Amino acid sequence: MSHTPSPRLVALDGLSQIIGEGRMLSDVTSDTIWQALSPAERATAQRLITETLRYLGRADHILTPNLQRQPPLRVMNLLRMATIELMTGGAAHGVVNEAVKIAGRNKKTAPMKGLVNAVLRKMTQIGDEDWAKAPDTKLPGWLRPRLAKAWSKAAVARFERAHAVPPPLDLSVKSDAAGWAAKLNADVLPTGSLRLAARGQVSSLPGYDTGDWWVQDAAAALPVKLLGDVTGKRILDICAAPGGKTMQLAAAGADVTALDISESRMARLSENLERTQLKANTVVADALDYSGGRFDAVLLDAPCTATGTIRRHPDLPYVKNQTGLDSLVSLQREMLVRTKDHLEPNGLLVYCTCSLLREEGEDQIKWLLSASDDFEVLPPSAPGLDPDWISAEGGVRLRPDYWPETGGMDGFYMALLRFKGGTPPS
Repeated sequence: MSHTPSPRLVALDGLSQIIGEGRMLSDVTSDTIWQALSPAERATAQRLITETLRYLGRADHILTPNLQRQPPLRVMNLLRMATIELMTGGAAHGVVNEAVKIAGRNKKTAPMKGLVNAVLRKMTQIGDEDWAKAPDTKLPGWLRPRLAKAWSKAAVARFERAHAVPPPLDLSVKSDAAGWAAKLNADVLPTGSLRLAARGQVSSLPGYDTGDWWVQDAAAALPVKLLGDVTGKRILDICAAPGGKTMQLAAAGADVTALDISESRMARLSENLERTQLKANTVVADALDYSGGRFDAVLLDAPCTATGTIRRHPDLPYVKNQTGLDSLVSLQREMLVRTKDHLEPNGLLVYCTCSLLREEGEDQIKWLLSASDDFEVLPPSAPGLDPDWISAEGGVRLRPDYWPETGGMDGFYMALLRFKGGTPPS
């Protein structure tokens, strides 16, 4: 007789696949075993994974003195997950008993039931103050030195502090930000996005079914605003799915063409447009092959390492590495150059990436300007744009340690350029 696995067991399996095999959380949660859980149980399992990844550094710090040697990965992950659950409000009796039971279900881990029980009993004695003082989870070895060189070791420590804080929920609204802020008990951020005071089931919030808003980090909402008034303008949104920026443009009155290479992601974009009752032309194609005429503006949200989104996706450090970075940089350059074929003379280009790496941001604009006379950087302007965010070459650099008092933001880079015409760089 089969029985439904517990959320903790499913979470442990998923956690071990992320840390041990480098699988993405989104892939893990699509496995068949997750479908056997109720929606509430799936939410619990996913929360257990994300919190364990977010606080893994703290957990290891307080676990290590209580271990003669590090046990096999699955047992270590079980201890980490249970410790973090204990430290974040879990009932001691239930958490410890369930962990011991899970250890006993597996032939390889069953001999370590006693270890799991003994160590977790000690964890129940750890005070809140000790937990709060434990060090934050460090960024991976391939990434930390690069960021320290670019921004300083102190800045990287602030990034890690920001990554240890569960991110708030940001929304972009079609209109009446103040009105929706009141209905949703949200704050209106300086850039115009809404930030909710408390997270919950997104689809149950007022305005979801009627399509009056969509989830979009405040940093990701800023690139569109660099274009200013887009009413009536023809705009090409490259790498558009899942559609946050497309919906922004459409809601602002632009004639948008949304382009993405992924058919499944474009289907999601279409669903989002339908829910929000917004219109855009959707095209599934490779941006390097697309020939759809010229536009008043192009928004290129280029493929990147996504290192700026670790605060929302703590699995990324275990999935991504520096392998492929050079290929991504080359692709970004190809796509940047290709935009000249889509722009009217004097047309505007916004280049952006959700990356903390200069190679994918500031350095790309420097390269473009040195390799070609076709573009010039324009001074960025947008509601709430802090002058301190403007970088030396004229772009905008956002970091997770900005707005620390209100919950931070994703790491992002963006630049506004004008197309002057001419020949592409070789």
